[in-house]
Amino acid sequence: MEDRNGSKSSRETFDLANRGMSDEVLNCVMPYIHDPKDRDAVSLVCRRWYDLDALTRKHITIALCYTTSPDRLRRRFPHLESLKLKGKPRAAMFNLIMEDWGGYVTPWVKEIAEYFDCLKVLHFRRMIVKDSDLELLAKARGRVLLVLKLDKCSGFSTDGLLHVGRSCKKTGYLNRTENYALFKGCTFSEKNNTTWNLRTLFLEESQIVDKDGEWLHELALNNTVLETLNFFMTELAKVRFEDLELIARNCRSLISMKISDYEVLDLVGFFRAATALEEFAGGSFSEQPDKYSAVAFPRRLCRLGLNYMGKNEMPIVFPFASLLKKLDLLYCLLDTEDHCLLIQKCPNLEVLEARDVIGDRGLEVLAQSCKKLRRLRIERGDDEQEMEDEEGVVSQRGLMALARGCLEIEYVAIYVSDITNAALECIGTHSKNLCDFRLVLLEREERITDLPVDNGVRALLRGCQKLRRFALYLRSGGLTDVGLSYIGQYSPNVRWMLLGYVGESDAGLLAFSRGCPSLQKLEMRGCCFSEHALAVAVMQLTSLRYLWVQGYRASETGRDLLVMARPFWNIELIPSRGVIINAQDGEPVGIEHPAHILAYYSLAGPRTDFPSTVIPLHPASFLTL
Repeated sequence: MEDRNGSKSSRETFDLANRGMSDEVLNCVMPYIHDPKDRDAVSLVCRRWYDLDALTRKHITIALCYTTSPDRLRRRFPHLESLKLKGKPRAAMFNLIMEDWGGYVTPWVKEIAEYFDCLKVLHFRRMIVKDSDLELLAKARGRVLLVLKLDKCSGFSTDGLLHVGRSCKKTGYLNRTENYALFKGCTFSEKNNTTWNLRTLFLEESQIVDKDGEWLHELALNNTVLETLNFFMTELAKVRFEDLELIARNCRSLISMKISDYEVLDLVGFFRAATALEEFAGGSFSEQPDKYSAVAFPRRLCRLGLNYMGKNEMPIVFPFASLLKKLDLLYCLLDTEDHCLLIQKCPNLEVLEARDVIGDRGLEVLAQSCKKLRRLRIERGDDEQEMEDEEGVVSQRGLMALARGCLEIEYVAIYVSDITNAALECIGTHSKNLCDFRLVLLEREERITDLPVDNGVRALLRGCQKLRRFALYLRSGGLTDVGLSYIGQYSPNVRWMLLGYVGESDAGLLAFSRGCPSLQKLEMRGCCFSEHALAVAVMQLTSLRYLWVQGYRASETGRDLLVMARPFWNIELIPSRGVIINAQDGEPVGIEHPAHILAYYSLAGPRTDFPSTVIPLHPASFLTL
């Protein structure tokens, strides 16, 4: 059948393609489709493609652990090889979410232990993990697990890690019967006659009860193939440097080691043995500077972060600075000029992390010296810290230098003390590869040079067509309703967004929500919007799957939020609460945390592990009001 132009109808074309696409061809094509969005699109074509996607999907990321259930995941993707699972909202990283909010791994670990025979990569992020979870995981999957990441997790101790370390024992070659039992249904090629051992153990920024260092000793004794060990920014202080050296000697493929605060002089033997090491972070400096001349880093080292390194210790980096591709200065004790001196010696730098003491002068040196830079993260320094250089703040001057000098930049997360429209326009003009942009305007300066930044934001969004993640955290008056509408209008591809202290009224939010066709995850803080406007905006954002808001015009009941109630959409409230924090002088002070809204799609329905501080919101709860 042909249309008036002589071409075949789309339905007939699809039928022909469907009949002509054999299972053999599909089986050849599917392994080369990796992007989750492409996979999702393929699975919607027909039932046959849906089933084939289910059988061949290797990796899944679940952005919130309550959006589905462990058994539903198992039924949908029985042969997963890699799983990333996130628990608490991002706000938990800034102490805005209670520790007992939820995000327990126990039901997931039970399902993994019993059914996921092919799983070899497991990544838990911001979740509550118990020692018993790690024990079960080690017993049931320790033989096949190659990567275990406990990323910003809590609830466990070194007793749980001990089970992981002991599960790394080399088991010898598997016979044919063991292979079939262990790998039935799996597709990866290594399954025949293979010994298994943990390649990656990642614990960075997790809250771990440190009972002893036996877990590392067991890991050192039993593992011979470790490639990455990371317990950076943890309280694990009872490890022995002899065990680190043993790991380096036994694991010749070790390429990344990130540890807690540990005297660098005690690591001389480790550095000597770790000949393949490419990344190191952690350590500390507590001895006289001249003693550190004995420290020699491995020749392949190209990613470095040394905690508490000061001006006097900095020369130990100079001999190999030109080889560095990544430099983490977040926890160094350097002033602005020290940053400038070190950065000048790193022409091949691709990733830099520092605090805002780097200043505009440091960013100018970075722009002049590091043309390959792709990622930049500038965190907020301590407000009470005495800067040795009056230029130890970041403003529009540094941003403009960065945009003009580092044309390959893809990721920028930066705290600034001042901003102008011209600086944002400059980014839009020059940073054509920018995929992820996050800017926070600090409260240090009473007067900001150029607010609101409506036109600058519009120019940035129009110029950076590759942008997928966008965060803008300003102050009152920083962005008008018109500027908020610009964000909606000029963010066609942005999938995640964080907005703080933007807009003037509900009208701005509603104008914003008529755009953003790809937005899946929205986080907002300190805004003036009503519950009704938030609910209407959610209904207009057609791709939205997740909403978190703190600081809005809350009512006593939250009734107006029911405008966004619909099937599979969970709404949770966290009422305002008082919390105690330590002031700059160390004295405890009480502050008020505003109310939160969390709403998200879930195939599993409302969760059942609510703490008393979380109130589930659904229409039935208002029937008696």
